[in-house]
Amino acid sequence: MVVGLVVFADTLLYAVLAPLLPGLSHSLHMSKASAGLLTAAYPIGTLIGSIPAGLLVIRIGPRATVLLGLGILAMSSVAFAWLHALVLLDITRFAEGLGGACSWTGGITWIVSVAAPDQRGLLMGRTLAAVVVGALFGPVLGTLATAIGRPAVFTGFAVVVGLLIPATMSLPRPRREAAVRGRLLSALRHPGVALAFWLVVLPAIGSGAINVLGPLRLHQLGGSAVVIGASYLAAAGLEAAISPAVGSMSDRRGRLLPLRAGLVCGAVVLACFTLPGTWLGLALLIVLSAAAFGLFWAPAMALLSEAAEDHGLHQGMAAALMNVAWAGGSIIGSWPGGVIAKSAGDLLPMASTAALCLLTLVGLRRVSIR
Repeated sequence: MVVGLVVFADTLLYAVLAPLLPGLSHSLHMSKASAGLLTAAYPIGTLIGSIPAGLLVIRIGPRATVLLGLGILAMSSVAFAWLHALVLLDITRFAEGLGGACSWTGGITWIVSVAAPDQRGLLMGRTLAAVVVGALFGPVLGTLATAIGRPAVFTGFAVVVGLLIPATMSLPRPRREAAVRGRLLSALRHPGVALAFWLVVLPAIGSGAINVLGPLRLHQLGGSAVVIGASYLAAAGLEAAISPAVGSMSDRRGRLLPLRAGLVCGAVVLACFTLPGTWLGLALLIVLSAAAFGLFWAPAMALLSEAAEDHGLHQGMAAALMNVAWAGGSIIGSWPGGVIAKSAGDLLPMASTAALCLLTLVGLRRVSIR
């Protein structure tokens, strides 16, 4: 329960930006590339902080690592509440990503350490449901901040994060794992680990692109901040509803069945991104994209945990690999995706990601995983 609240707060802070983005773009005179950088700053912080967070889990334990992450999240939220210069907001979002790397890595390690191998998909799905509920309320919080101002909303959020610290301190210590036998770089050269890693990267690329280009395109089509927030709210709600069921199905039927379905659905949704000519049509497409990407997360993360374990890696490092995969994909989708969209239009980054989904689907035809 406590770990669910921690990852909920972490994801809420990541997802809060979508309704704020059009207003910030106007007041700070941001281009699509600048908006992409601001969106990517959080996953950049997560990317850089993930491996150190994994090492911290091994050295000081998952609970202490979560506490460190919560402290960073609280302080950076206060900074985001009061700062106004674009470069300072980029730095603040980067710091939030560092905190998220610690809280996510520690929390996921704790969950995996208490889960039976044939229940990892289910528990990952439940945890991801908490993550997605955070993504669900993130746009609501962002919409509220556009109405009453960032200072009140994000200072209040920092107080709530601070209240999670004593609750986290009450967590029991999970069992200690054996010493790390495998090396991280050699693990990534292992086919099973590399495949699972890529299957976390790919949906992160797609969702990263939609998180940047979706709000901006909705705004261009006449959608207000409330419309943008409601679109991402509905998308996150749908993803939260299906994640536990998808994780449980992957435990029973194998990890690749939902992953293949996600690749097909993701390719279709991404390829159709530029087709709607109204904000209502695009909002519906954004909701459908969440369902498509929701087919990936639980089975791909469970698969990565199992593959890393088979290679002899500590689960702290497996959780760090999940962070690196998600953050790297989000950065590619949001920042370079925004740069490409600025120069060549929204179709090129979306169609390219759809093509990656189809190529991966073809590659999976030769793969068999229990």
